[in-house]
Amino acid sequence: MADSKTKTPKIFVLDTNVILHDYKAIRKFQDNDLVIPIAVIEELDKFKKGTDALAFNARGFLRTLDKLTEGRLFGPRGVSLGKGMGMIKIEPNHPFPEEMRSLFIDDIQDHRILSTAIWVRDNNPGRFVSLVTKDINLRMKSKAAGMMVQDYLTDKLDDDKVEGTQREVLEQKITPEALQELVYGPENAIAWQKVSKEKPRPNTLYKFEREGEEGRLCARYDERADRIILVKTRSAYGIKPRNDEQKFALDACLNKNIPLVSLTGGAGTGKTLLALASALEQEKDYDQIILSRPAVVLGNQDIGFLPGDQKSKMAPYLLPLMDNLNVIKAQFRPGSKEALKIDSLVTSEKLLITPLAYIRGRSLGKAFFIIDEAQNLTPHEIKTIITRAGEGTKMVFTGDIFQIDQPYLDQWSNGLTHLGEKMTGQKLFEHVFLRKGERSALSELAAKLL
Repeated sequence: MADSKTKTPKIFVLDTNVILHDYKAIRKFQDNDLVIPIAVIEELDKFKKGTDALAFNARGFLRTLDKLTEGRLFGPRGVSLGKGMGMIKIEPNHPFPEEMRSLFIDDIQDHRILSTAIWVRDNNPGRFVSLVTKDINLRMKSKAAGMMVQDYLTDKLDDDKVEGTQREVLEQKITPEALQELVYGPENAIAWQKVSKEKPRPNTLYKFEREGEEGRLCARYDERADRIILVKTRSAYGIKPRNDEQKFALDACLNKNIPLVSLTGGAGTGKTLLALASALEQEKDYDQIILSRPAVVLGNQDIGFLPGDQKSKMAPYLLPLMDNLNVIKAQFRPGSKEALKIDSLVTSEKLLITPLAYIRGRSLGKAFFIIDEAQNLTPHEIKTIITRAGEGTKMVFTGDIFQIDQPYLDQWSNGLTHLGEKMTGQKLFEHVFLRKGERSALSELAAKLL
């Protein structure tokens, strides 16, 4: 007992990407001490300008650090993070030990951070010291150099929770009498007790087998009615569901009592198309339809390398959203009332396709907001977006957690996975995982085999 009370705090050396991922990370290491290499501060200086999440996190961290050190210096041990928490300090750059200097020739920030972490370890004998980074390459270099290293695990979900966000719809058998009531009853609903011994979570999805008939009946537990209701086949602005999961997705997007929807699945499963068609079908009920996606740039290039003004620079990132809009327009003949309506919505900016970076700070009242490629957002960014929702706003997040373009996110730590895991069971939220690709037979074959 005495040993547990007097245990020496661990020391964690933080990489830049941990702070850019979650600037409040320094509050999540309990009573352990933190070291921030000066190289990290230099890198944060390059990110602090702008409106995107990286700039927001860089500024948030620097302000927090400035407040902690107001009127005082760091000192040998650093400054306290608060009651019951450890110390934090900024450590100047230190070179690699003599025997390692030939291993890391390039003078880059990653090597400065690693060499500083090794110095901290060597100058704190008897204490556990670890580098914390979301950069897999730096983790490999650290292991090669014999330096303890780990990922930032605070917001990383376990495998079983990730699988839960892709859970199968419950497939069950029910009595012929219950089936008859669900299909032909006046309310197209049955008591949940006829299906389950325990009360289902809100918006639990079901498929019921029909003996002697092909296909299954789709149903959803509606907490408002406290009954399991039939999910009927519906269409939205010329788009009809082609499989059961699409039927569930369209039903969720058209349901005004469910303001938050998450649609996940592979390429060509119809996530964005169904969300957009639902928005157009209900355009009279909303002041604006907003389509957005994070602008993930390949390599280290910013949008500044593209020619033209802001609108021209963002056009390549927003093309996939325009493609879905054109698919819907193609359902109608040119010059038809429906096709002209879409053109009118775009011209008047009631239907607005915009980069996600320009949403920050807005209050979105009575808007139908579609966020595409949401797997490239952090949990903090997802939270920031949802808290923008005003009265009468509906938000639909779409994406594929296995196609992540952000270097420091993965299927366990991205915002879309967190959304599905944290919000499941809330009556204002419904999640649908679309399994079957409907883009083309070729697309489906490639998704399975390549």
